[in-house]
Amino acid sequence: MSKKILVIGSGPIIIGQAAEFDYSGTQGCLALREEGHQVILVNPNPATIMTDHAIADQVYCEPLTLESVTAIVKQEKPDALLAGLGGQTALNLAVELEGAGVLEQYGVELLGTSVASIQQGEDRELFRALMEKLDQPVPESEVIKNVEEAMSFVQKVGYPVISRPAYTLGGRGGGIAHNEEQLVELMENGLKASPIQQVIMEKSIAGFKEIEYEIMRDQNGTCISVCNMENVDPVGVHTGDSIVVAPSQTLTDSEYQMLRTASFEIVSALEVIGGCNVQLALNPYSKQYYVIEVNPRVSRSSALASKATGYPIAKMATKLALGYSLDQLINPLTGHTYASFEPALDYVVVKFPRWPFDKFPEADRLLGTKMKATGEVMAIDRTLEAAFQKAIQCLDTKAPVIRNVEDHLKEATDLRFFAIMEAFRQGHSQEWVHEQTKVDYFFLQAIHQIIDIENALEVEGLSQATVHRAKWFGFSDQQIALYAGVKEETVKQYRTEQNIHSSFKMVDTCAAEFEAETNYVYRTFAGANEIEPLTANKKALIIGSGPIRIGQGVEFDYSAVKAIESLKLLGWTTIMLNNNPETVSTDYETADRLYFEPITKEVIEDIFTQESVDLVFTSFGGQTAINMAEELEQAGLPIAGVSFDVLDALEDRDRFYAALDELGIPHVSGQTCASEEEALRVADQYEYPLLCRPSYVIGGQGMVKVQNKQELMQALSKMEPRHFPVILDPFVIGNEVEVDLVGDGKHVYIPGLMEHIEPAGVHSGDSMSIFPATLPESIEAHVRTYSQKIVEHFGYKGIMNIQFLWKDEHVYVLEVNPRASRTVPIISKVSTQSLVDLAIQVVADGLNLEHVTIPEIEQVAVKYPLFSSHALPELDHTLGANMKSTGEGMCIGKTVGEAMAKVFSHLPNLLEKPETAFVEIDTDVEGSTLPFDKWVQTKDASVYVNDKKTAEAKRRRIQALKYGMTVFSEPTTFQAYVESIPYAKALPVTLPKTIMQGVQSQ
Repeated sequence: MSKKILVIGSGPIIIGQAAEFDYSGTQGCLALREEGHQVILVNPNPATIMTDHAIADQVYCEPLTLESVTAIVKQEKPDALLAGLGGQTALNLAVELEGAGVLEQYGVELLGTSVASIQQGEDRELFRALMEKLDQPVPESEVIKNVEEAMSFVQKVGYPVISRPAYTLGGRGGGIAHNEEQLVELMENGLKASPIQQVIMEKSIAGFKEIEYEIMRDQNGTCISVCNMENVDPVGVHTGDSIVVAPSQTLTDSEYQMLRTASFEIVSALEVIGGCNVQLALNPYSKQYYVIEVNPRVSRSSALASKATGYPIAKMATKLALGYSLDQLINPLTGHTYASFEPALDYVVVKFPRWPFDKFPEADRLLGTKMKATGEVMAIDRTLEAAFQKAIQCLDTKAPVIRNVEDHLKEATDLRFFAIMEAFRQGHSQEWVHEQTKVDYFFLQAIHQIIDIENALEVEGLSQATVHRAKWFGFSDQQIALYAGVKEETVKQYRTEQNIHSSFKMVDTCAAEFEAETNYVYRTFAGANEIEPLTANKKALIIGSGPIRIGQGVEFDYSAVKAIESLKLLGWTTIMLNNNPETVSTDYETADRLYFEPITKEVIEDIFTQESVDLVFTSFGGQTAINMAEELEQAGLPIAGVSFDVLDALEDRDRFYAALDELGIPHVSGQTCASEEEALRVADQYEYPLLCRPSYVIGGQGMVKVQNKQELMQALSKMEPRHFPVILDPFVIGNEVEVDLVGDGKHVYIPGLMEHIEPAGVHSGDSMSIFPATLPESIEAHVRTYSQKIVEHFGYKGIMNIQFLWKDEHVYVLEVNPRASRTVPIISKVSTQSLVDLAIQVVADGLNLEHVTIPEIEQVAVKYPLFSSHALPELDHTLGANMKSTGEGMCIGKTVGEAMAKVFSHLPNLLEKPETAFVEIDTDVEGSTLPFDKWVQTKDASVYVNDKKTAEAKRRRIQALKYGMTVFSEPTTFQAYVESIPYAKALPVTLPKTIMQGVQSQ
């Protein structure tokens, strides 16, 4: 019987809860609809494909709070609730709804794992009691509810100790304490982070092997292990910050079976229905193991395990929650085997985290039990060495220079893997490195092999045996060229002469034991080719955006998925290239074929040759994909949309400014500087402040506002050679507005304008924005006219983002992004017209935009940034040109006030409770009159406001963040919050239905 099922998503992306939950949630929603159920989704994340009407019947971009979800339950009257796919946020909300009696009052059935089981897995005290009952070993531990209890525990066991707060994500509020000072701070933060003010403190077992099992269990009690994974880093580093290998490499069969059996016993005792992640620690010198923790839901590791094996965990978990058993479900990847069949791998997988330290060099790089990575990549190959190498190639970062290897070995940092490589280059032994890091010899041996090949290439140059071995172990042509001292093209030519070619193999979950109908592929130099080219008249290759990082998030995966959908509607066969295990684009059911590989010219050329691709799309994978356009065009590959010359004319500041001058379009006068010396000379021509922008960066990385020559010199000295030329612009104070548009070379489609709350100078990714904008008619007219002129002048075909600055009656063009931007999903969902859909029809089908109607927009959306300050509390929260937010949310209302009130619904009513805020800006709002250091300790302290640039202001902002408060560093943002307070009781509003079947023409 068809049911109305409410699904709770995970909300905006933050460190510890990222796109992997949107992937799981999307799979779950599709599985529900496949079974004929109506899906009501609540998730205020506009960037994900999950909040698209192709995924859910009704979408609520509403706050994930008890009050908000209760209102939706009252309004929609769902039959059931599915909360196990939305990460810790959804799980905690399910427990709150049950505790408040909402589910019982409205007759809502909780699908899957029960609240009692969730609490037993998440509540540290209940979990520890269950483990003792099962005779499953846990580290010596105690449930702590105050600092005194923590001190007492340490007196018994000694330092170091690990703190794990209950009901938190990504190790939030947790960590390792080595002394009393660290312990007190850890307890204060941990107790605040836990919704039930409870942490478990345990004796550190850092140095043990860390092993994970991804388990599926049905209501009949049948359990299977979908995948087991081994962390390269020993216990002590959060699994989200660990390099992970699947399947485990260093366990004996008896160890593997022992831990698998323990996992089954725990999951069965918890009566989990669906997916469950079990983390265990194993003494490397004995069979002594400990249970670390259990996540009774799909987790970060579930997405990795799904992509590593091809087994769709979230989809199967959803079906199990509906009452199916594992032996009733067919695995859709193979089309033949049942879901009760444990996957078998004939390859090795490596997951490598992607950290934000390239954007925040001042952040603490030490890794511990609190997660700091923003995303991750995954690599597949036949050898561990090759998988390691590929994973590094997928990171889309420059290889770091390690100056002192010991700084990164004994205490883990994000550079530890590279420090190990450098240690071997310097001649250190495996024994010495093992002593420093406790990394298993098996992994050290693989890393040493890579260095051996580097040395061989430097000594021998290009020889058949060495090049073949290098390719077998994952070296790119670029790497081989570097170490052999030749050009990359020479390596490619040599390989052709020596018949050293790549082949492609399938991910089929059954190691070719059974016939499989899979189009999930990886590239290797080990073994024969297993796939035939796809049979099709028109083939499109879509380049993805790689790992989630600040400035390039899940919104680009949305655009890639929409591009695939649109191309399929036009009769194209689609091929996806990406390496992010967290996303929907890398689901084997999204495109007609998925290549899980690094996004490099070498890989793309091989795929192009294998498949005879007709068009390559680089506009939907963020800056990573668009940066490939020049190389690919030079290699003779057909790029969809406009030529690289047009892209360069839009991105090269000198060429772009010249074009704007020719068109009579105002812009901020600036100059391109090829060197540090030239920048200092050019700066003398302007008045400070200036905006200094590096070239070819994501999310404003390295972009700074400088007040004087000394600050400019300091900023330039920090830049890498690849960031030159830099652009120097006078800093103009004003307001920002932006448009996402589609052009057909002559006409332009603009559904509306987006207005920023914060002034110019704050990165657009960190700004709160209103769509559609409420601007003076003259300003909107200028924006539309200038956009039309730019599209017409460049003959631009495809999707584009333009950012403008306006002041009084003047409008200036700031910059153009000739690709899909981070705001495309917002504009598309609120305007009801998919911009990606239009762009694909223009580029791939020759659509004329002249008569495409612009829909009436009946609602107002407010986009707001999310900052992962819980993970990086040592960073100041001031906003500027360098983007800091890890994700974004969106709330909708009938008015700006309603939407804004929902954004701030988690904060107190300052008009009624002024003591909850401490205000240090010029405003009518009165906050607490207590001294700051006394106020920050009070129970009700919630909001801190300070925009000063002093060292004391920075100290206070950081302290407020460490205590979990909301910090406002821009007066306009704070003012928006205050003005929204009278609208606080706005009703939930659904996202308007999107136009799905192409455009509506006259």
